[in-house]
Amino acid sequence: MSDTFLGMPAFPEAAARATGDERLRANLRHATHTIRDKRARAVAELPDWAELRAAGKAVKDHTLRHLDRYLVQLEEAVTAAGGTVHWAADAAEANRIVTGLVRATGESEVVKVKSMATQEIGLNEALAAEGITAYETDLAELIVQLGDDRPSHILVPAIHRNRAEIREIFADRMAAWGRPAPEGLTDSPAELAEAARLHLREKFLRARVAVSGANFMVAETGTMVVVESEGNGRMCLTLPRTLISVVGIEKVVPTWRDLEVFLQLLPRSSTAERMNPYTSLWTGTTGGDGPSDFHLVLLDNGRTAVLADQVGRQALRCIRCSACLNVCPVYERAGGHAYGSVYPGPIGAILTPQLRGTASELDASLPYASTLCGACYEVCPVAIDIPEVLVHLRERVAEQGGHRLERAAMAAAGYVLDHPAALAAAERLAARTRRLHPRRLPGPGRAWTDTRDLPEVPDEPFRDWWRRNRP
Repeated sequence: MSDTFLGMPAFPEAAARATGDERLRANLRHATHTIRDKRARAVAELPDWAELRAAGKAVKDHTLRHLDRYLVQLEEAVTAAGGTVHWAADAAEANRIVTGLVRATGESEVVKVKSMATQEIGLNEALAAEGITAYETDLAELIVQLGDDRPSHILVPAIHRNRAEIREIFADRMAAWGRPAPEGLTDSPAELAEAARLHLREKFLRARVAVSGANFMVAETGTMVVVESEGNGRMCLTLPRTLISVVGIEKVVPTWRDLEVFLQLLPRSSTAERMNPYTSLWTGTTGGDGPSDFHLVLLDNGRTAVLADQVGRQALRCIRCSACLNVCPVYERAGGHAYGSVYPGPIGAILTPQLRGTASELDASLPYASTLCGACYEVCPVAIDIPEVLVHLRERVAEQGGHRLERAAMAAAGYVLDHPAALAAAERLAARTRRLHPRRLPGPGRAWTDTRDLPEVPDEPFRDWWRRNRP
């Protein structure tokens, strides 16, 4: 995985900074509550939502079990339709492939459809190192790029910015990237959208190369699917001569009939719409219509390792709807940057440590970035049991020695609970020394009590009270 976000502090430290930013918390609270309330109403319209959710889970699980077969079928279909398929084992290989393809066209700039996969591998930085400029065309991604910022949400990357901040970014930075913002620009949504439209229009019209991801890939026909709400994706997918799509291998679905399930689940879970305003589908190349050269880069970058984990592999069902972020109390207060990854929130807490491993302090801390309340599982349209995977990954971190004191404490507690006499003695000792107990634990244990109070010990153990009152 790309090291774009590595070097950041572990989640507890980054989250502590974020929760101190009152404006950030207000922006996040307003946005997440608005989105999740709209989603709840959109989902309630479907009497068979539970059945659709079960179907999405079943299709994804079936596909992952037979991923090798469906990827080969996809390659054959894309090739037969006039496209070229490339296989990338990791981020470095994917970046080399895409950079080579762009340089072969002789162009020095590309327009991009919003893509988590290209952010994951750090493609923009790799292209820049070769003198190629990548222009983000999604409105929120444009805000992030102009502000020299990082995405903080899967669906709305600039969710941490309010209108006044966006106006300031446009006024200060647009000119350095192309057409400047209009004079007298206000923070009216209509004016901000128009400024972005005018700024991007010239890039759409002159671009000869586009880079995209894909929400889904249909194995039986080799069809790529991109859903979006602004129309920028449609412009990128049709106007340039060369189209390069970088897609994670888990995005494949077997048939068009399977695709139908996800085109109902995704819009309602993400944007709370019955259908995305723009659903673009393309199969290879077609003479005189759309790009004349199509390349599909199938990205592994740790996914086959995730697939090998029977518990963790369910993270690969994710369709990037971001519903889990919008209901997560931890994300709402800490924001996306604290996760140190392009995948923030509950899904990032289980996906990133599996793709990148848990060797770094940051990645080892992510499985603990949760209250385990289960809200994320309840809203997931493909029924990923995120709390189950979080606990599974915490076990992995503990086994590698990341929490030796915790392991020692659990071992001691296990011994005491297995021996009634020892438990009774420990309870009496705790009761007799209760006035000496600190409110916070010392040393490494202090992190646990930074946000929790130690429970008060009663005057006497329950078993002693029982013997005295129930002889």
